[in-house]
Formats: sequence, C-alpha cells, structure tokens
Amino acid sequence: MESRLVTLETRYTHLQRQVDDLGQVVFDQQRIIDRLTRELASLHSRLAGGEEDGPAIVDERPPHY
Repeated sequence: MESRLVTLETRYTHLQRQVDDLGQVVFDQQRIIDRLTRELASLHSRLAGGEEDGPAIVDERPPHY
C-alpha cells in the first residue's frame, strides 16, 4: 500500500511541474499575442490614417520602361 502511495505522489509531483511549465508557456504566448495585437492595430491605424512614416506606394512606371 505504501509503495502505491509513493508512486501516486511521484506522479502528482511530475504532473504539477508540467502544469506549472505549461502555465508559464501560456503566459509567455499571451504576452507575445498582446504585443503583436498592439503592433497590428498601430499598422492598421497608420494605413487607415494615411501617415507618411511608412513607405509610400507609388503607381508609376520605373524609368526603364
């Protein structure tokens, strides 16, 4: 009976460590998602607002044509 209890406690400890590690991964991914969402919103507002900070899209033929 005692060996079963030790086995269960060992498994529980490993599972708890995995849950903690996965929680950290989810936290890190959410931070990245938040940053990318802010960057996308910024780019969207720049494109919608017509800011001239970014590269201008010109519809002219190059001089070699």
